[in-house]
Amino acid sequence: MHDIEHIVTGHLNLPEAVKKDVMEVYGLIAEAESHAHGMPVEQIHFHEVGTMDAVADVTAVCLLMRELGADEVVASPVHVGSGTVCCAHGVLPVPAPATALLLRGIPCYGGAIQSELCTPTGAALLRHFVNRFGAMPLMTPEKIGYGMGKKDFEQANCLRAILGESEGESETIVQLQCNVDDMTGEALGFAMERLYEAGAAEVFTAAVGMKKCRPGVLLTALCHAEQREVVLKAMLRHTTTLGVREQNLRRHVLARRVETAETPLGTLRVKYAEGYGVTKRKWEYDDLARAARERGLSLSEAECLLGVE
Repeated sequence: MHDIEHIVTGHLNLPEAVKKDVMEVYGLIAEAESHAHGMPVEQIHFHEVGTMDAVADVTAVCLLMRELGADEVVASPVHVGSGTVCCAHGVLPVPAPATALLLRGIPCYGGAIQSELCTPTGAALLRHFVNRFGAMPLMTPEKIGYGMGKKDFEQANCLRAILGESEGESETIVQLQCNVDDMTGEALGFAMERLYEAGAAEVFTAAVGMKKCRPGVLLTALCHAEQREVVLKAMLRHTTTLGVREQNLRRHVLARRVETAETPLGTLRVKYAEGYGVTKRKWEYDDLARAARERGLSLSEAECLLGVE
């Protein structure tokens, strides 16, 4: 590991962020090799992945990923191959021990091809850069690249990368609702705060008419499936309701990102939302409000300085 660090940090003219990526990828490989061999990381000897062409491969990928600057990286499940592979440690099963360790938690499969299709280097790069694994998301492809292998298999021996713009995505969200007619405004506000703390993405109320002609409140919380149980318990605990209704909803969302910009009011965050042929842009309220307070401006005056109509 010391030799790799000496090469990367001491002799390569690269941005610091790229050097950091390279060392983190090799750190993942070192941890996997350490676990596979049962020895400390500092005693690990890189064999195939420590050669100069492997260092060049890893460095080139890290540099190009930085230059592409993708907001999200999605990969298909990993085809690892099958059979055995010959390496410095002898004949090993596919995937090799270090590769298998690096692929923990990542969807992968074997198949009929008798060869090593995913190496420790490839597995480490996937683990470092990929945000999620699954089917190709809804997107508009702009550029397509292929990397071709030298071995001949029954199917094309290639890796394909597609760069494009997201068209927005859809997701399933859980809706939890209850009706109450015997809670004060303060108690409802307290309950809403607890629902947000429990992981709700949105909490809102609506006025409703209830039995015995009583005015009441419809309390709704939206959350992802992972937070469903915690949010449900919070709704039952912090409201007077005796039951909660549940429904799964399909929600279509725009792809979102946050950037910073230099403005007459200083450095502010600006939020973008894109997809389905729509582009939206909005200044982060907390930043805008802070800048307005510091300069003694109203919110509308601050927006005028930024060119917001």
